[in-house]
Parts: sequence; structure tokens; C-alpha cells
Amino acid sequence: MKHLLLLPMLVLLSGASGLPSNPELGKAEGRCRSNEPGPALLVSPIGLKDRSGNLKLEVYPANDTDFLQDDNILIMAGKVFRRVEVAIPAAGEPVLCIRVPTAGSYSVALLHDRDQNHKFNWIRDGIGFSGNPKLGWSKPPAAATKMVAGPGMTQLHIVMNYRHGMGVAPIKQ
Repeated sequence: MKHLLLLPMLVLLSGASGLPSNPELGKAEGRCRSNEPGPALLVSPIGLKDRSGNLKLEVYPANDTDFLQDDNILIMAGKVFRRVEVAIPAAGEPVLCIRVPTAGSYSVALLHDRDQNHKFNWIRDGIGFSGNPKLGWSKPPAAATKMVAGPGMTQLHIVMNYRHGMGVAPIKQ
């Protein structure tokens, strides 16, 4: 039964609009400029499993309808969607910068795409959200992931979760 409850989160994270997914959507709007004044987020992942693959950071509206909605649907509706994808550096702590349209409330998802296929695989990849909610078998509610971006640079720490037994949780240190 628990496996069936995980399906809604997997479908949302993999994109289910019927339109082909485009990993470039939202990147131009999300990319920080040199000496970025903001509003933008500086996101640090906490508890990476390893240094393989990429980190994919996405910003969504902070409501249950739009949080983790397919990027094509959000963009066609004129709603907020931003994406940044970077290779994990061989050394040092990664920090991702992503622009947001205005100061305000957003929900943020961070994927550790270990196999670099641009899709979430709950068995292999890691996932974390703003607000660092405890994850169950479905997507967390937007209220648990809501964060507020200020007019300048807003720092955010996201705890990564990986498959642990039949669930997902932070790696035990």
C-alpha cells in the first residue's frame, strides 16, 4: 500500500503534462548574473550522499496546486517556474544561486540527480525541499516547503533525503 502512495510524488517529479519535458525550461530566468543583486536564493545542500551527478534546483509557487506542477503547465499559465542545474564540484560545498521574480513566498525543490538523466529516481537520487519537511510517501504540502525570499540575496539550507529502507530520509552521519 505504501508503494502506491509514492506514485503521486513520482509522477509530479517526472512531469505528467503529456508535453515533452524540456530540461532547459526556466533556466534563462533562473540563472544568476555576476554580482547578482537579487532577489535571488543562495541554496546550500546539506548531507549529499556523494559527488556524482548534478544538482537541479527548482522554484515553484508556494501553493498545493502549483508546487511540483509540470514546468510546461506553469510556464504556459504564466506562473513562476525557475530552474538551475549544475555539476557537483569535486571539492568544497556547492552553493546554487537562482533568481526569483520578486521578493515573496516560494516553494523550492532540490534534486541530486546522481545519474544525470534529468528525472527523479527515488531508489538512486536524493531530494530535498525548502523548509526541510520530513518526507513520507507523497509530495509534502506546499505550506511545509514555503520560504520567503527577500529583496536581495536570501540564504537557504536544504537537507537532502535518500532512499533508506522503504522510505526516504537524510543520511545518518
